[in-house]
Amino acid sequence: MSTAIVLSEQAISFAALLRQSFANGHFDRLILSQYTGSEVDLEKITFRTVQLQQEQKISVLYRYKTQDITKNYTLEQGLEVFDALFLHVKQANFWELQQQIQFKRGKKRDLMTVQPLVQQKMIAVQHDREKKRLIEQTAPYLYTLGITDHAGVLVPSMAKKWKQINKFIEIFSQALSEQKQITDEINVVDFGSGKGYLTFAMYDYLQKNAWEPHITGVELRENLVKFCQDVAEKNQFKSLDFFEGDVRSYQPERLDVMVALHACDIATDFAIHCGIRLNASLILCAPCCHKELRPQLTSPNVLQPMLQYGVHAGQQAEMLTDTIRALLLNAYGYETKVFEFVALTHTNKNKMILAVKKRHVDKPDEKIMHQIQALKDMYGITTHSLEQLLANELVDQDKHGCRC
Repeated sequence: MSTAIVLSEQAISFAALLRQSFANGHFDRLILSQYTGSEVDLEKITFRTVQLQQEQKISVLYRYKTQDITKNYTLEQGLEVFDALFLHVKQANFWELQQQIQFKRGKKRDLMTVQPLVQQKMIAVQHDREKKRLIEQTAPYLYTLGITDHAGVLVPSMAKKWKQINKFIEIFSQALSEQKQITDEINVVDFGSGKGYLTFAMYDYLQKNAWEPHITGVELRENLVKFCQDVAEKNQFKSLDFFEGDVRSYQPERLDVMVALHACDIATDFAIHCGIRLNASLILCAPCCHKELRPQLTSPNVLQPMLQYGVHAGQQAEMLTDTIRALLLNAYGYETKVFEFVALTHTNKNKMILAVKKRHVDKPDEKIMHQIQALKDMYGITTHSLEQLLANELVDQDKHGCRC
């Protein structure tokens, strides 16, 4: 027969203070460490409170030797999890804004201490809250991808990439909160996923915030597809897959979020068309290599003094290309923003088009389509790939009498 574990007076006091901290709203975080129970390779458990769909939850991060697993609980469930785990750890620390409470289990006796946080520490805690990142820097997959070292410390040469990852997840998180169509399960396709930095970060973020993600990274380079699939399997990201191909060879059946960062030239148009065709709730693009409109561009008389310079003509063609893309998204029921993704000091491919589906449309908004035609007429543009793809889609719908 197993012997029941008897809690010491110090352990009972620690548990009582923790519950009081939750009740009065002072709780910041809890860490249980030096785990001695039956869970293989479990090293540390971190508790935090999070807001999920207007409801407060306790997010528990289970840190194993080779992976992290996050589960979200109600307050009552979270405290039950704490009670069960607390019996099998040698140390527990929880923080409030003004103090830290520490419990250590000893061979002869247990010890509990309460330490006030000095003013400088309090400011640091507040600053950390303000700067809290949506991706944990110590996640094991970041080490495999070369972002951090084995101790979870950022590799200096990857600082710009790390900032880009966090900025993208910040944008992605905000966009998700603005859409109303996706509930729990979410299907994402990342066209041109490359080494998978953002693909893995999306999966990690969604999984840790009570979503059920199904993500496919689409990449032409076989070596990168194999590398990313190996990383996904190693980290037990079971619903993250990688496909060797591009936007023309991979045709998803369902699509909630379409991502295409740095898809070259008209590949961006094919990706946006895929998103619109499948009624994606979110479309995120960072276009590059704008080549299609530049040879077509003719300078209006009033702009000839400015566009006689090649660099200005190139910038004008780029701006015109993405303006038409944004307007077409608007015409097809999306609320669209065009903005700087990250600063030019991090990458010169820094523009992002973000579109959130707001309404269902059978045909594009005529007023917006007239605006597009006026722009094309002004610059002598005859062909824009996204416009042509969408027009072909309408023709097919008319022939078959249905929406695709």
